[in-house]
Amino acid sequence: MTEQKPESDVAGLSYEEAREQLIAVVGRLEAGGASLEESLALWERGEALAARCEEWLEGARKRLAASRDQPL
Repeated sequence: MTEQKPESDVAGLSYEEAREQLIAVVGRLEAGGASLEESLALWERGEALAARCEEWLEGARKRLAASRDQPL
């Protein structure tokens, strides 16, 4: 069986896509009923999605800061 890294397809997601997928992952984890292995995989995917959202937010912060520093 080939194991796929949870972040392998996350890099190309928009903020909105990553956020929606993260919400779905959290919902599945909160619902319970998953095996330990599935729960771990969901957790890892959630971590990768959260990191992707943070990348987008940090980029937005930098753009806003840069635009405030530029004279009008």
